[in-house]
Amino acid sequence: MNLFVRLLRLGRFTLAAGAALLTPALAADYPTRTITMIVPFAAGGPTDVIARIVAQHMSTTLGQAIVIENVVGAGGTTATTRAARATPDGYTLITGHMGTHAAAVPLYPKLAYHPTKDFEPVSLLAGTPILILARSDFPAKDLREFVTYVKASGDKLNQAHAGVGSVSHVSCQLLKSVLDIKPTGVPFNGTGPAMNALVGKQVDFMCDQIVNAVPQINGGTIKAYAIATPDRNASQPDLPTTTEGGLPAFKAQAWNAIFAPKGTPAPIVATLNAAAVKALDDPGVRKRLLDLGSVIPEPAERTPEALGKLVEAEIAKWTPVLRDAAAN
Repeated sequence: MNLFVRLLRLGRFTLAAGAALLTPALAADYPTRTITMIVPFAAGGPTDVIARIVAQHMSTTLGQAIVIENVVGAGGTTATTRAARATPDGYTLITGHMGTHAAAVPLYPKLAYHPTKDFEPVSLLAGTPILILARSDFPAKDLREFVTYVKASGDKLNQAHAGVGSVSHVSCQLLKSVLDIKPTGVPFNGTGPAMNALVGKQVDFMCDQIVNAVPQINGGTIKAYAIATPDRNASQPDLPTTTEGGLPAFKAQAWNAIFAPKGTPAPIVATLNAAAVKALDDPGVRKRLLDLGSVIPEPAERTPEALGKLVEAEIAKWTPVLRDAAAN
């Protein structure tokens, strides 16, 4: 072995050893600067809203600002790929969800990341029930009439979503499968823009997370036909469940959670988790989330380990449903 190779290998060893020695000290001091929280959709959508509510409280706990950066494209996978490739030092995080960290696996055969291999789970933030929504002048007055109408006119209707793999896309794929309909899919760079199109009557219907819909429902700018959970939601007590409305086969609830790049030191993950848990226990944060219809996870559901198991279970759940789904 020549001297150059020996020195090169020695240098690599020295750098690796030095990094290993520095990591505990850096983790103990964490954070010392601004943290970037990537949101994989446009501002104003449900993931963005939840991320901002929780991050605001977390920044107070951590003593450093958390800046939200909206990165749109490809149903959230563009942003998620970027987060997966970020330096694993706790200064780049992502608020992912059922779409980016579960449904994307079967929908994108060439996905540039894998949810279980390329991320450290930090904490589950909120469950977000799915609603069946339509423009304010949609002809059907209740869910049964909605089902009858879309079955008769499915191929003539437009269905908004936030891109292939997004929650709005995935949940309506399930609805379309249940009803055996083929409306025209209209993608947007986020659920916020998709909702704006629904309010503006540019599209006919969509499936969306309750967080994104409560203000519009209360304002009468859209119609809500049902909530796809076993029980009604306190924020919309008069909205029937899909079972009550005659469509028990359609059940869907999304979720939002914080992830860090794989290799982020365990002490940093623990610090972030503690800050997220503290936020979810804060009365002000809880009220804001509950008023939007979110389901706040129980303490046992907020651990990194519990989130990791949730991601594995969700991939297993959605893969057979979406493997052959049309990308529309």
